[in-house]
Amino acid sequence: MNTTWIDAETDTFGKAAKIERETHKLEKRLCRQVGQAIVDFNMIEEGDKVMVCVSGGKDSYAMLDILLKLQARAPVNFELIAVNLDQKQPGFPEHVLPEYLKTVGVPFHIENQDTYSIVKRVIPEGKTLCSLCSRLRRGILYRVADELGATKIALGHHRDDMLQTFFLNMFFGGKLKGMPPKLVSDDGRHIVIRPMAQVAEKDLVRWAEHRAFPIIPCTLCGSQENLQRKQVGNMLREWEKKFPGRIESMFSALSNVVPSHLMDRAQYDFEGLKATGVASDDGDKAFDEETFAEPVGSLPSIQVIQVN
Repeated sequence: MNTTWIDAETDTFGKAAKIERETHKLEKRLCRQVGQAIVDFNMIEEGDKVMVCVSGGKDSYAMLDILLKLQARAPVNFELIAVNLDQKQPGFPEHVLPEYLKTVGVPFHIENQDTYSIVKRVIPEGKTLCSLCSRLRRGILYRVADELGATKIALGHHRDDMLQTFFLNMFFGGKLKGMPPKLVSDDGRHIVIRPMAQVAEKDLVRWAEHRAFPIIPCTLCGSQENLQRKQVGNMLREWEKKFPGRIESMFSALSNVVPSHLMDRAQYDFEGLKATGVASDDGDKAFDEETFAEPVGSLPSIQVIQVN
């Protein structure tokens, strides 16, 4: 008997089953990570009305998608309303988001404001547009949140965005400062949350492909290839490629700060520090154990160093 067709069919079913398993694992991971961030930072509470900012990119689509899944089984009752700011960029397909949002059945609001003309008029040709665009967008979204009665504003920044911001502040701002998962706006009137703070961008890419979101590219700033954020993002991806696990380690560091081993006098009382004769974890054990699986730069590979 010729089993070629049977083998081919079995192989096809096997591949399909594997893809289905991996997709299910991905969905569970995304829901778990978003749910954990919401719990860890008390992002959403009973009776909240969460304004989900949807730009048309993979990140905000995924955020809305996961929040809808969590809303159906959350231990607290909360509302979701999707909001898009149509900034009147040339060629922006204004029909895409309303059609998608109607399909998923979530309440939504489209805010029409021509910030594109303002940015192009104010910023000289060739200069970075993102800073002014972001400020204008933020102000409009805060106003819309007031008008809609939203108690929380959800943004779609993910783990990689938060690490990029940390390194941007360190490299170009001289600060150890990142992108917080939850904050109070400058005017003190709004709570901004980032439910995807623990989610890796690579997982969002896979989820967007699986869900076939109708992605809208950013035609205003997408061609600015020399942006510092893009350069830092490329640097992080290269590090992760050479040293797998480095991204997770760096992200974990954002939640494990040791003020006594930095140099910020406002965060630690160096002036009042005195010997007590009592053992402490704040001593001179800054590098009591280092483990590197790969060489770092031009340094030789280091296995384990014990300091006695």
